[in-house]
Amino acid sequence: MTFQYWYMLPVSILVATTAMASGVGGATFFSPIFILLLGLPPDVAIGTALITEVFGFASGIYAYATKKLIDYKLGVTLLMATIPMALVGSVAAAYIPSRILKIILGVGLFVVALSFLRSPEIEDVSRMDKAIDEANHGGKDEAVIKTAAGEVIRYKVCNRYEGMMIAGVGGLFVGLISTGLGELDSYFLLQRCRVPSKVSVATSVFVVAFTALAASAGHFTRFISIGGSVLETVFSIVVFTVPGVVIGAQLGSLVATRISQKTMERSLGLLFILVAVITLGEALL
Repeated sequence: MTFQYWYMLPVSILVATTAMASGVGGATFFSPIFILLLGLPPDVAIGTALITEVFGFASGIYAYATKKLIDYKLGVTLLMATIPMALVGSVAAAYIPSRILKIILGVGLFVVALSFLRSPEIEDVSRMDKAIDEANHGGKDEAVIKTAAGEVIRYKVCNRYEGMMIAGVGGLFVGLISTGLGELDSYFLLQRCRVPSKVSVATSVFVVAFTALAASAGHFTRFISIGGSVLETVFSIVVFTVPGVVIGAQLGSLVATRISQKTMERSLGLLFILVAVITLGEALL
């Protein structure tokens, strides 16, 4: 292990702060940083980014668990699809040529960018929440969440099997390019499954975190089997990025209350388009 990547500590603090404030998985930022700035092979960069992301998400899970907003039953159902597919993706990443993997990552970043630029307005989310509440008022609820604040949230989960298929595709992309599940989950849970927004976000974080853990375990197992300079490089990076994301995760919750969510989403959408163009340019030229 070396200390040549010491500068990744402040970089990871900044990235984790932005990720937690916006709700984006940190690996979505770290993968292109490791590829474009550090020059790592795509499969090593993606695995290292996922290992780093897991520690940042742990903080998010704790926060939502404390608020009692996670639908664990629904989350475990989705994990039954995402974890196996994430492991498949982590294995496949080692066999896909670097150039092709960069192209897939670039396209994935475009999708993430579009999900930000086309995210529903706050008013639209409020209307969906109201419609969900009215649809279940007086009926038989499939799920009842009582939050730490004493609020009772009632809803009926629909399109469950469709959700598992969508989440499975997202899990594959997490293992393959480190991103995609959060965006697919957000669409399914709120707009298709009709889960209230507060619970959707919390449950999505829960699912993405454990899926990323499985995918990172798959990548890390491969790094151990390879050993040598690859394993040394991974350790030399994560020794600085892990404490950075732990610190940044705490700062992100503070930043989120001071910056307009819509402004953050639009800015990140444009940023990811730029990074996607650079990533695709490097792969194609």
